[in-house]
Amino acid sequence: MKQVILFDQKQIRRLWDENQEKWFFSVIDIISALTDTTIPTRYWSDLKRKLVEEGSQLYDKIVQLKMFASDGKKYFTDCADTENIFRIIQSIPSPKAEPFKLWLAKVGYERLKEISDPEISLNRARENWNLMGHSIKWIEQRMRGQEIRNKLTDYWANHEIKEQEEFAVLTNIIHQEWTGLTVKEHKNLKNLKGHNLRDNMTDAELLFTSLAELTTNKIAEREKAIGFNKNAISAKEGGRYTKKVKENFEKITDSKVLSNQNYLGLKNKNKIK
Repeated sequence: MKQVILFDQKQIRRLWDENQEKWFFSVIDIISALTDTTIPTRYWSDLKRKLVEEGSQLYDKIVQLKMFASDGKKYFTDCADTENIFRIIQSIPSPKAEPFKLWLAKVGYERLKEISDPEISLNRARENWNLMGHSIKWIEQRMRGQEIRNKLTDYWANHEIKEQEEFAVLTNIIHQEWTGLTVKEHKNLKNLKGHNLRDNMTDAELLFTSLAELTTNKIAEREKAIGFNKNAISAKEGGRYTKKVKENFEKITDSKVLSNQNYLGLKNKNKIK
């Protein structure tokens, strides 16, 4: 994956975080691209001070990562993930702000339109899954699974799970309990790098993922789980129950649920069946 991409002939450095599975972008590079300032570090310094004075929590989300500089050496520089890059863009008066958002959309990161109009997200998802070679039945199952997932994350959000890292950890607990693999290990099994795991699941994998999350949600509701620790217990229980069902399914069908199959090679080759 390229670690330098171009916007309006300006280089934007980025790094892929394996653990969090998301991109981090150089804030200085983005400011340089949006403002044409000759001193982007000074601009960013002033903007950071302004954000702090306004009581914004954005500055707390900035991380320092080592990136290559023009001299070929690596130095620590302020970076932010996609979500917080959009917040930074909103604080920069620039005619290039909207084109930059569209550019990010083109490379697969922009989600603002989808938030304001969920139908756009659904239609785009259907189209992408179609291009990946998925059948109509698979797409319907994927969307039902997403609905189940959304209900679970809504429960978490309403019961003191606020940090994205906690959402990821809880998801990983469920997944590891029923599969015996972390999300990352499951992706490695399918030889995925920066791709969505669920978009590359088989019918059986999707089915059991949904069962695990549905069970977790019902257990959390029954126990009135609040906070990370209580919801982690529900996640473990939901995953363990699903593991038992999976083992019975594998015995009866004499087939394994987990698969190394992915759909990367089918993209743009198949149509909906």
